[in-house]
Amino acid sequence: MLNELKARIASHRQEILDFTTALIRIPTENPPGIAYEECARALRERLSSLGFQLQARVPGPCVQAVLGRGRRTIHFHGHFDVVPAASPAQFQPATEDGKLIGRGSSDMKAGLAAMVYAAVALRECGIELDGRISLTFVPDEETGGMRGSRLLITRRWLGKGAAGMLTPEPTGGAIWNASRGAVSLRVTVHGRPAHVGLAHAGSNAFEHMIAVAQRLLQLKKKVALRKTRYSIRPEAARRSILMMGGRCEGGTNFNTVPADCSFTIDRRTNPEEDLATEKRQLLEVLAGLRRGGIEMDIQILQEGEPSATSADHPMAIALAKSVREVTRETPRFEMCPGLLETRFYSRAQVPALAYGPGLLTVSHGPREFVPVQNIHDCALVYALTAARFLGWERRRLGD
Repeated sequence: MLNELKARIASHRQEILDFTTALIRIPTENPPGIAYEECARALRERLSSLGFQLQARVPGPCVQAVLGRGRRTIHFHGHFDVVPAASPAQFQPATEDGKLIGRGSSDMKAGLAAMVYAAVALRECGIELDGRISLTFVPDEETGGMRGSRLLITRRWLGKGAAGMLTPEPTGGAIWNASRGAVSLRVTVHGRPAHVGLAHAGSNAFEHMIAVAQRLLQLKKKVALRKTRYSIRPEAARRSILMMGGRCEGGTNFNTVPADCSFTIDRRTNPEEDLATEKRQLLEVLAGLRRGGIEMDIQILQEGEPSATSADHPMAIALAKSVREVTRETPRFEMCPGLLETRFYSRAQVPALAYGPGLLTVSHGPREFVPVQNIHDCALVYALTAARFLGWERRRLGD
């Protein structure tokens, strides 16, 4: 099976590279969230030309196509929005020293192309699957998924018949079988303005903000004592996270008592923590400060649950075996330090994993790139994983 799939993917080598390049040229920057329809159209046209069955009435600028028959489905799920470019030149991709350079090359348009041609190779090889492959491509991942995965959840469109999910995040050779949750807030503390010479007549929002931050630092000390059991490097990264001040704003001039000051709070939970409990604890701290006389507004910027899949799950074993067979290296199972769309499947008890051709170290950077060979290797890994996992399930059920 390996050699046959490898040969089919190799026959599409230039086509895969050209498709990735075409996707990179579409400036799907988020925020603000542009060119979504253009990219969705390009994806639909390619899938249709390759003979996939496009799902009709998929809401929003989302794309879904299926291969195979049966109730059980492995979802190849990815996003096509990208973070803002450092310059317009990032949307003019170039190949150099075996690397494809451009915004979204690593995170994650190369991965989308690899998933499409993995499915193509399975079909061309005539490999019978005990179920279906669903290609689900969405926008808005970089800002919480309101026009993407969250929209599909709301419309009850995401994860139909899901037996497993795989997303091509830039894992750098590792398999991410867990990820953190997040609740991110903006706190705006209010005071009363006054000229510095009459400071006694004002109420200093900056000083009130310091009082809020000091109380949160006490909570941070407790939070940082918790460590995940999931693998992540270095050791310090295992600690649960409460970060303040990612963005701070306030005041109008050096000689005016500030009437308002705002700052962000980013609480990142480990998979062992309950997001609702941690959110409630955070909000209770802020509510106590309000009762103590500090006026403030609280805005929730994002919220997402942690996710985790056992490295002993059949899908994880199938993926690890496929990676080892293709790359001749044993992959590490690690926890992603950030928030992943695996959470939408994990909370429905669907095994969800991330493995992609890109590198986290260059993603979002001014010289984002993906090694070209990694794209083709990942296409082979995805094809092998789907064949193995669906076949594994068939044998386990005794069919």
